[in-house]
Amino acid sequence: MSEQQFIIQNIQHELAARTVPAITIWNRLEGRPRTLNFDRALKAEIRDALWMLTRQWQMGEFQGDDAGSPVLARVHLATTRLQEYRPDGHAAEPFEDGVPLETKVERRPIAFSIGGRPASLDLRLLMGRQWLKLLGELSVYAQAFVDAYPIDEPDPAQRADAAIAAHPESWSMFAAVAGRRMDGGKLYLHLTANPANRAYDGVAGVADGDKPALDNLAAHFVAWFERLVYQPPVEDADAWLPDRLEYQFQVSAPQGPGEKVLAAEEYYHGHLDWYNFDVDAQSPGLDAELPPETPDPQKPDTKTFIPTQITFDGMPNTRWWTFEDNRTNFGDVKPDTTDIAKLLLIEFGLVYANDWFLLPYQLPAGSIAQVRGMAVTNVFNERTWIEPAGRGLDDTWQRWSMFTLNVQGQSGEQADTSLLLLPTVPKVLESSPLEEVVLIRDEMANMVWGIERVIPLPTGWGKSGPEAALETYRFYAARLADELAATPPPPAPEPAAPIRYEVMNTVPEEWIPFVPVHLEGDNREIQLQRAAMPRILEGDPRLPVKVRPRTTLLRVGLDRTPKTAYFLHEEEVPRAGVVVQQAYKRTRWNGGRVFVWLGISKHTGRGEGSSGLAFDQLRETRATEEPAPET
Repeated sequence: MSEQQFIIQNIQHELAARTVPAITIWNRLEGRPRTLNFDRALKAEIRDALWMLTRQWQMGEFQGDDAGSPVLARVHLATTRLQEYRPDGHAAEPFEDGVPLETKVERRPIAFSIGGRPASLDLRLLMGRQWLKLLGELSVYAQAFVDAYPIDEPDPAQRADAAIAAHPESWSMFAAVAGRRMDGGKLYLHLTANPANRAYDGVAGVADGDKPALDNLAAHFVAWFERLVYQPPVEDADAWLPDRLEYQFQVSAPQGPGEKVLAAEEYYHGHLDWYNFDVDAQSPGLDAELPPETPDPQKPDTKTFIPTQITFDGMPNTRWWTFEDNRTNFGDVKPDTTDIAKLLLIEFGLVYANDWFLLPYQLPAGSIAQVRGMAVTNVFNERTWIEPAGRGLDDTWQRWSMFTLNVQGQSGEQADTSLLLLPTVPKVLESSPLEEVVLIRDEMANMVWGIERVIPLPTGWGKSGPEAALETYRFYAARLADELAATPPPPAPEPAAPIRYEVMNTVPEEWIPFVPVHLEGDNREIQLQRAAMPRILEGDPRLPVKVRPRTTLLRVGLDRTPKTAYFLHEEEVPRAGVVVQQAYKRTRWNGGRVFVWLGISKHTGRGEGSSGLAFDQLRETRATEEPAPET
C-alpha cells in the first residue's frame, strides 16, 4: 500500500467538497483572575470607543454574515393521518385513533386454559359474578346458571390434576368455590365460539318468554368483558413473533396517489415512539378495508408566524455588558474527549444558543407532517427560502438530523424528513409478572435453556417457577408412592458391581431445553428448537413422561391441534441472555377511558449459566461407609 494515497494534494478543494471526514477542534478564551477583588472587573469600565470595538472583534461580532433577526415566517406543510394497521403476518385493519398504540400492538389473548386444564380462575369468578349481577329481575335462574357453568373440583389423587392439586394455594381456592360459584369464562367462551350459541343453552327451566331478555344480557356481557380487557379479535392475530421474541407491525398513511408505510420490526421496549419505525419505501401499501366514504386525510397547509427565540435557564447572553444568572455553570462542565454528547451540548449552549427560534404548530395524534419549506423575513425586509434540514440521500455519512425516520434499504434512497406524531401514552402501569422466562446459553451442555422463573398458576396469579416445579415433582412422587404401596413391585436385586453407568442425569423441571438444529435446506445455519427433559421418578415402572413448559411464552404450538414445534432464531439469545416477561398493563387514554391488556416485554439477561446436565457418567452403587464419630 502506497503512502501517497494518504496525502491530500489540494486541501482547499477537499474541504470545499467535504469528501474526507474532518475533525474540528475548538479553543475557548477564558479569563485568568489575578486578584481576589472583582469589584473593578465587574464594573466593565469602558476606556474608549476603540476598546469597545476591539472587544466586539474579540467576541466575533464582526464575523457575522447577516445580523438581521427574523420577524416573520411562513411555513408550508403537508400533513396526513395514519389510516391502516397490520400486525406482522396477519390481515390489515383500520387504524384506531381512540386506542393507544401500545395497547393495540402489545395486546395478547387471555389464556382460559393451559395444557387442557382451566386457567385464570380469578377472571372466571369475576365474569361469573358479573353475569349473575346482570340477571337482575331474572335472578331466579341464578342457581341454574351455576349448575350449567360450574367450577370443577380437581381430584388430588389423579395425575391429570397435578397443575392444580400440586400447589396448596390453587387447590384451596378451587376447593372453596367448586360447586358454589359460576364459571363466567365458560359462558364467555360458549358465546364467542359461535354466533348461534345462546346463554341459556343447557340451562334448565328457562321460559321461552325470558330468552330474548337473556340474549340481550349476553350481548352486554360479552361487550363488558371486551372493554374490561383489550384482546386481539382472533386468537394468535397479535403482533408478537415467538421466534423473534419481539413485536413486528406496520402502519400506513395516504401520501399522494399511494401510501406511506412505516414498519416497526424490533419493538419490545414497552413504549412506542418515532425511533421504533422505519420507512418501508418498497411496500406498495397495506390494503386494509376502510369504511366507505372515508375522507382523505392529506392536507397541505401554509401558516404565518412571528418567530420567538428559544431560551433556557442559565442561557449565555450574547451581549457583553449583560451578565447571566448562576443557574447553569457551563464553565464547571468538564467533559472528557470521549463525551461526544456532552461536548455537543456545551457547543449548543455556548455557541449556537441564540440561533434557534420557535414556530408553534399543533398536530393531532396519529399524524405525519412534512415541512415543504419556510419563507423567513428579517428586519431588513430580506426574504429567505429555507428547505428542511437533513435532506438528500439517506445513507450519506454527512447527514445528521433528529426526530426523523430512517429509510430501509441501501440503494440510494432519499432521506425522509417528515415528523411522526404517534397516539401513545406517557405512562403505563404494569403488574407483577404473570410469566417470566430467562433464556440463557449453556456452553457445557451445548444448548440454550428457557428457565421459567415465574409460572402462571391456574388461579390467575404468578408463582415462583422453582417452587412450583418442586411441588409438582413431589406431587408425582407421592402419587407413585401410593401406587407402589397398593401394589408393591418385587424387590430390586442388589448390584453386583461397585459402579454403574448413568446415561444422563436430570435438571429441575423449570429448565426447558432448546437444542440447535439445522435450518431446512441449509447445512451451516442453525436455529433453536424447543425440546423436553424426561421426568424421572425413582422406582416408576412406566416410561418417563416429558416435562412440558408451564408458561404460554414457551408453550407455543403445544395447545394446538395438531401440536407444532417451536423454533427460535439463534441470534435472539445472546451471551448475556434474555429475560421475557408477560404481565397485565394499564393506562388511561385522553378521553378518560381505562385500557387494560396483557403484554410482553423483553430485557437483557445477566450472562451465561450451567444446568449441570451431564451424559455418560460412572456412579457408585454402594454408599461410602463413613467412620464412626469420635465420642
